Amino acid sequence: MNTTTPPALYGKRWTALILLCTAEFVVIMDTSIIGVALSAIKADLGYTQSGMQWIFNAYVILFGGFLMLGGRLSDLFGARKIFMWGFTILTAASLLAGLAWSDSVLNTGRALQGLGSAFIAPSSLMLVFTMFSDPKELNKALGFWGASAAAGGSAGVFLGGAITEWLSWHWIFLINIPIGLLVLVRSKPLLIKGMTQKGKVDVVGAILVTVALVMMVYAIVSAEIAGWVSFETIGMLFISIALLVAFYFSQKYKKHPLMPLHIFKVANLSYGNIVMILLAAAWIPLWFFLNLYLQQTLHYSAFNSGLALLPMTIAIMLLMVGATGKLVGRFGFKSNMITGLIVLAVSLFLFSRVPVDGTFVTDVLPASLLAAVGMSLTYIPGTIAATASAPPEEMGLASGLVNTSYQVGSALGLAIIVAISAAKTNTVKMTGAVEVTALNSGFQTAFFAAAIVCIIAAIIAAAGIKSPK
Repeated sequence: MNTTTPPALYGKRWTALILLCTAEFVVIMDTSIIGVALSAIKADLGYTQSGMQWIFNAYVILFGGFLMLGGRLSDLFGARKIFMWGFTILTAASLLAGLAWSDSVLNTGRALQGLGSAFIAPSSLMLVFTMFSDPKELNKALGFWGASAAAGGSAGVFLGGAITEWLSWHWIFLINIPIGLLVLVRSKPLLIKGMTQKGKVDVVGAILVTVALVMMVYAIVSAEIAGWVSFETIGMLFISIALLVAFYFSQKYKKHPLMPLHIFKVANLSYGNIVMILLAAAWIPLWFFLNLYLQQTLHYSAFNSGLALLPMTIAIMLLMVGATGKLVGRFGFKSNMITGLIVLAVSLFLFSRVPVDGTFVTDVLPASLLAAVGMSLTYIPGTIAATASAPPEEMGLASGLVNTSYQVGSALGLAIIVAISAAKTNTVKMTGAVEVTALNSGFQTAFFAAAIVCIIAAIIAAAGIKSPK
């Protein structure tokens, strides 16, 4: 198909959607698959308790930092080409991570996985918007695309547990290799090239924003040891802010910026991205600490921990595919976003009360199913709000920006809430409490903090998002 063919007439669009959903599944799976394997990786490679989050953050920071570049490259060179570049990098990086013999090698492999995913995510979303121009078809396609993301996040937990328990944690990365090769083989026959345009690549802008994010997250993570008012922490935060300011001015005055600032004039884009930042800042800590609660408080095995989260996975998939698109069509994305964020906040408040001697049926299952409803009502409407009004020539940029917002929110939200949780755990330890009680108190505080983030997001959505006429 050439780029002038009406997208609605492209006969392979539903088959192509399966490939794009597979891509989104893998990208999000790589975020969550390490969750239940953390204890095994820690024992093998010698990570510290706080250092374990870098297995997650090394991936998320480069993912978030280079997403705008991935979106811009998709606009310039065609979405299919950037999609294939991304999978090439991701597949090679997965081999490195799977063979890792030290924490630094694993962190490097995870970072390169993030770079590959930063090219995959915006290009795949851009292709979905390009191939499905009919609003009803687009809502349905986005339902499948969103469900694949949710399935990737949840299946990552389940697969991570099964693979870690029955094989070894190395295979949670090596599993990407056959999937990546299959996607690369099928990309050219199934995917359209996408539109291209003239312009230059703002590599300097990409480096500035990525280094700024790395410095900011590292400062927050290391503050637990160095202290929040230490010269090291304040210095890194200052440098991070200075780099973000430099990035802003570089975008303002460059002829071909990575992120043209006029994009923020697009209806709902700014507030939509803010909501997605806050959604991720609540959702990713929920997954992270729920895994730790199951394994470190309830003493579940890696496999059983993944199994315990399977009902939430199935619920999210069914709701996103079967209900979210219809609800958006009937009530609009704003109402769904606000309702979803409130429901998610309620589930987190329930999690903030989990006891040391809790059970799956009473303390995990009800709140996790409620969380599934909240996420299903928020994620796709948030994506639509942040991208739907962007002009076609900047759809890649808008897609990259919303993905960036989500991943930046993931990294910063997890870093901040891990620091809050650790501080609470240390405070409880000083009272003479046993280890499991102190840890569980930290987990409760983490869930409560994430609930507050959801409430703030709901208020912002209510005040800032405008329903289209």
